[in-house]
Amino acid sequence: MLHITDLLLQVLIRFIFTFGLKSSIYTIVLKIKHLYIFTLLILLWDYDKNSNLTTNVLSQKPNIIVIYTDDQGYGDIGCHGNTIIKTPNLDTFSKTALELTNFHVGTTCTPSRSGLLTGRHPNRNNTWHTIAGCSILTEDEVTIADILLKSSYNTAMIGKWHLGDNYPFRPQDRGFNEAIYHGGGGVQQTPDIWNNNYFDDTYFRNGTPEQFKGYCTDVWFNEAIKFIDNNKNTPFYIHLAPNAAHSPFNVPDKYAKLYKDAPLTKTQKRFYGMITNIDDNFGKLVAYLKEKNLYNNTIIVFSTDNGSANAIHKERGQVLGYNAGLRGLKGSHYDGGHRVPCFISWPNGNILQKQKLNVLTANVDLLPTLIDLLNIDYSPQKTLDGTSIAKLVKGDIKSLDRMLVVDSQRNQWPEKGKNSCVMSTNWRLIDGKELYNTAQDPGQKNNIAASHPHVVKKMQTFYDNWWTAIEPDFKYAHIPFGYQNTIPVNLTIHDLHTEGNVPWNQELIRKGEFKPNGYYSIKVENDGVYQFKLSRYPIETKLGFNATPKTIKDTPYTDGLPQGKPFSIGGAKIIVGDSEFKTIKSRNTSYITIEAELKKGKHNLKSILIKKNGEEIPAYYTTINFINPL
Repeated sequence: MLHITDLLLQVLIRFIFTFGLKSSIYTIVLKIKHLYIFTLLILLWDYDKNSNLTTNVLSQKPNIIVIYTDDQGYGDIGCHGNTIIKTPNLDTFSKTALELTNFHVGTTCTPSRSGLLTGRHPNRNNTWHTIAGCSILTEDEVTIADILLKSSYNTAMIGKWHLGDNYPFRPQDRGFNEAIYHGGGGVQQTPDIWNNNYFDDTYFRNGTPEQFKGYCTDVWFNEAIKFIDNNKNTPFYIHLAPNAAHSPFNVPDKYAKLYKDAPLTKTQKRFYGMITNIDDNFGKLVAYLKEKNLYNNTIIVFSTDNGSANAIHKERGQVLGYNAGLRGLKGSHYDGGHRVPCFISWPNGNILQKQKLNVLTANVDLLPTLIDLLNIDYSPQKTLDGTSIAKLVKGDIKSLDRMLVVDSQRNQWPEKGKNSCVMSTNWRLIDGKELYNTAQDPGQKNNIAASHPHVVKKMQTFYDNWWTAIEPDFKYAHIPFGYQNTIPVNLTIHDLHTEGNVPWNQELIRKGEFKPNGYYSIKVENDGVYQFKLSRYPIETKLGFNATPKTIKDTPYTDGLPQGKPFSIGGAKIIVGDSEFKTIKSRNTSYITIEAELKKGKHNLKSILIKKNGEEIPAYYTTINFINPL
C-alpha cells in the first residue's frame, strides 16, 4: 500500500501533467488549502473518465499476464507466413509488441512449463518427462509466482499446470493464490475428471472440483477476466495456459467449419480451429484490458510451450500444412520442436516495441527478466539457467554472447547426450555430431560440422561442462502423505515410475491394454496406519472392476471414447519398500481396501491388482487415507 503522502504527491503530479504547466494551474493549486480536497477533485475527474485511479495513476508495479498455449508452433500463426490459419488478433498484436524471433522452450509440455516458472533447466528438478513420475516439479523449487506473491502481487494460474497433481506440487501450493486447472497434462488425461471432453467440463478451483459452462479455452480466458476484474486495484500476475491446441482435437463446430475447404487433414482443420478460438479469446482479453485502462501498464507475454504438434501431415504423397520452413515438430530437438513465437508488450514500460530481435532467448529467461524489470530484490538460492534479458528488451544492448541447451529426455533418468541441442544465436550442435548455421540454413538441411571443427569443439565443451554442473541436481519428487491437510492422496498411473507404456489418458484407461510394472516415489510423513483403496477406474465414478463404460461416439468435430474393458479381479496387494500387504478376498465394489502400518520416510510404493487367474497388473488409481498415528 502507498503511504498517504506518496499518494497525494502522485495525484498532484498527475494533475500538473494532465493540465499542463500553466501559471493559472499553479494559482489554482496554491489556493487549495487542503490537499485532501484536491485529491477528491482528481478522484472525481478519474471517475468521470471511467478509469481506475489506483491502477492507472498510482500503480508502482505493472500487471503481468503470461499466455502460454499448448502445442502451437512457430508456424501456427498468420504473421509468420501461414496463409491458411486465421489469427488476426495475434497478427495485430505482433505489429505493436516486441517480438523475440529466436526464442526457445522445451520440446514438450512439462519441461517447458517448469523452465518458464523456475528459470531452471527441467533436468534439474524432475520435469524432464511428461508422465511416468518425471513430470512433478520438486517441492524445493522457487517459482515466479512465489516471488511475485511476496512482492504484493495477486497471482493466478489458469488452465494447464502439468507439474504435479498432489500436495505440495499443485499450483495453489506453488505461489498462486487462485488456481483453476484441469488434471494431468491435458483435459481427458488420466488424472483429469472422468469423461471431461473440452465442453462443460469439471475443473479444479484451488483443488475443489467445480463444473464450468462452455468450451475449455473460453472458460480459461473468461476466468482470467474475472480475476482481473476482482484484482484490478492491485498488481496482478496471471499464468494463463490454455490446454488448446493439444489433442484430442475437440473444437466448437463453427471454428472447424472455418477450414472446411482448406488443404488440410481433418485433424489439422480442427487444430487450426482451436488456434483461431485462442486468437478470438486473446482479442477479447486485450479489448477488456484497454476498456478498463489496464493495457498500457500490463506486461503481456504471448508464447507457446513447444513446437507444433500438427503443422505437417503427409497424405497420399502430398505434404499438407505449414511449419515456417523449420525442421521437426513437437518432441524434436531440431528447431521445429522448440523454437516458438514470443511477443512482449508493455506500452508504459521502457522496453522496445514494434521491433524484432533475433538474439538467442528462452523461456528460462523470463523469471530473471521480470525480476529486473520490476526491480525486485531477489537472490536465487539455486543456479538459474536463464539470464535477465532486461537490457536487451530495453534496447540498452544489441546482443548476448551465450549458449543454451535443449534436450528431449522422456525417460526415467536423464542420459547425457540424449537428443541434445546446444544453441548460440546462429549455431545449433545436434547430438554432438551435426552442426547447422540457422542464420543461413533455418531448415537445418546442411550439416557443416566437418568444415567447422572449432565450433563443434567449443559447443561440445560447453555441453560437457553444463552436464557436469546439472548432474548433481538429478532427483525424483516424492509424493507425501500423512499430513492432515493432504487426505486423501489420489495417485494415478500417470505418475508411475516405469519404462513401460503408461496409460496416460482416459482412452487408454478404458482400453486397459497397458499394464506397466513400476512404482510411485512416496514420502510417509508420520508413522501410522494408512488405508489404500485400489481401483480400476476413479473411485468417484463408482465403476466396478468389471464395468464396461459405454462408448462415447465421435462427432464431426470431437473425438469419442471406446467402450471400457472389464477386469476380473480377485485380490490386491501393495508393496512399500520391503513390506508387502495383501488381500486375497474379492469384494463386490469398485475398489479393494488394504490397511498398512507404515514408518516415516521415503519409499517406493507398488499398487497391484491381482486377476482371478493370478496375473498381476497395476492399479490404475490408488487413494490413500491416514487412519491413525502410531
